[in-house]
Amino acid sequence: MQLSPLELAIILLIVLLLFGVGRLSKLGSELGRGIREFRRGLSSEDEETQADKPDS
Repeated sequence: MQLSPLELAIILLIVLLLFGVGRLSKLGSELGRGIREFRRGLSSEDEETQADKPDS
């Protein structure tokens, strides 16, 4: 079962009406910040792993 573009637009409109534009933009920015922090954590973990390995 796949949603048509019209159905997606209706769902988006309902979500906008329920939560409001300001709240959705705040949620989006917080989600983006969380993803950036997660990526930073992964990259710093990789750097620590590389530093712990002895050179052969």
